Amino acid sequence: MAKAFFRLQKFLRRTQFLLFFLTAAYLMAGSLLLLQRTRLVIQQGSRGTPTNQALPVPEEMSRVGIIEPRTLQSPGPRLLVHMDALQEPALDQQHSPHWLVSRNSELRQLRRRWFHRFTSDQEPLQTAGFKAMKHTAEHKGTYMGCFTHDSRERTLKGAVFYDLRKMTVAHCQEACAERAYSYAGLAYGAECYCGNSLPAAAAKPEECNIECKGEKGSVCGGVSRLSVYGVEELRAPARRGRNVIYRGCFRAPENLTDTFPASLIQPNLTVEMCSEFCSKKEFPLAVIRGQECYCGYPTRRFPLREGTDGLRCSGTRNASSAAGGQDCLVYQTPVQDTRCTDRKFLTTKSKVFVALSSFPGAGNTWARHLIEHATGYYTGSYYFDGALYNKGFKGEKDHWRSRRTICVKTHESGKTEIEMFDSAILLIRNPYKSLMAEFNRKYAGHLGYATDRNWKSKEWPDFVNSYASWWASHVLEWLKYGKRLLVVHYEDLKQSLIPKLKEMVEFLNVTVTEDRLLCVENNRDGNFKRSGAKQKNFEPFTQEMKDLINRYILTVDEALRGRNFSGLPREYVPR
Repeated sequence: MAKAFFRLQKFLRRTQFLLFFLTAAYLMAGSLLLLQRTRLVIQQGSRGTPTNQALPVPEEMSRVGIIEPRTLQSPGPRLLVHMDALQEPALDQQHSPHWLVSRNSELRQLRRRWFHRFTSDQEPLQTAGFKAMKHTAEHKGTYMGCFTHDSRERTLKGAVFYDLRKMTVAHCQEACAERAYSYAGLAYGAECYCGNSLPAAAAKPEECNIECKGEKGSVCGGVSRLSVYGVEELRAPARRGRNVIYRGCFRAPENLTDTFPASLIQPNLTVEMCSEFCSKKEFPLAVIRGQECYCGYPTRRFPLREGTDGLRCSGTRNASSAAGGQDCLVYQTPVQDTRCTDRKFLTTKSKVFVALSSFPGAGNTWARHLIEHATGYYTGSYYFDGALYNKGFKGEKDHWRSRRTICVKTHESGKTEIEMFDSAILLIRNPYKSLMAEFNRKYAGHLGYATDRNWKSKEWPDFVNSYASWWASHVLEWLKYGKRLLVVHYEDLKQSLIPKLKEMVEFLNVTVTEDRLLCVENNRDGNFKRSGAKQKNFEPFTQEMKDLINRYILTVDEALRGRNFSGLPREYVPR
């Protein structure tokens, strides 16, 4: 009996060793196979996309502007475009060349790596887990206490800021003081609210129990709770007038008291006095007519669209007699227009799956800002960009196919990716501007500028060579496979914001008020202007690069006209 048991034990030990050996061999074989496949893909990619392949274009490049439609209807001989070989024979296909299939497959992998370069690993928003903490950190403002917070009926009705990674008490205080508010409130560890009135309902101190995302040991509110600080002492007199912006001289509305909800009559009225008064009343506009000061918003009665001659306002901005009669001076106060800042997810799943498609650097993030504030609904994204999520684009974390967002950002241009959507807004920007914007984003994030060293590096020519063809192929493939398209040019959107935004909102089947659109116009830039030193008269494009890009411009223009869309703006081709 003992002998049989010993044999069984020996067999089991051998079996364990054998299983271990087979498992190790299986893993090694899989690793070798993966490496071999990777090598083959790289070799095939280098052989399958030779550097002298590019889009076919019309031969007539002596023209400076966009070619005429009659020329496009009977195109002449085609050229293949590349930095090193501009006179190779071309493929016969006209608007969607066969080479784009392999080209897009290769570029798709490249751009995904670049897109997620600035994507940060995010910590989940904490709503519990901290006991009541003391306000041990030293802050310049005065702690007023813990108060209840209702996102739908806010007491702090001024500006709102989000930073789901780096929010601190000092950052919130400075942001509110900079905009002339008296109080700063923090909630959920990452949200900052500004206002001039304290919340009415106080809460228990221990209910403000969430640590600030960017500052350990400090409290930034709680779940539906605000940690409120007084920042009146931070508003130095010099700072109060620093962020007041002169909007111009405008014709005064017929009934000022009906148009503006707050007013002040003051002898020797100054811009600072009127701006301070309107800031405390939490209005974004300060309007001066003689000794009268009015506060309010841009409305249909007072849309701020057509200014009058500045000489009609006496040519001075500080004297009490600066404006009178039918004209008035208008100033933008530091207070944010909050009539259009409320956003939410769709309450029911959208029946129409809409894409907001663009080439990188074409203003997709800015367009999302406009759409969200105009419609009141979040936009989604095919990608996850932690930096954008931290700044308040909450649709970034929502699955892109959830249909809980009004539209979905995408830079993809493959047939499969395009046909997933029922319709799309196709945003097109001048390729020269788009390439520079995307290169800036790659090296300095969404709001920074690349350095001189980056522009002078070898990667800039390689970047232009690869991404210029992508700019063209992106438009061509959406024109070919898109089911229902609204083509919007970035330049037209900037120049005629409200008319173009109306088109986009109607395309999304959303009804908005005129006042909400005026609010969007008042907040048109959001937080999306690049910071840092911008080089004046900076020209990073060589003549070879221009020749390459110009040929792509002509090809895209031809394709747009072939689909009965308006052609590209003439400014796209440098003169």
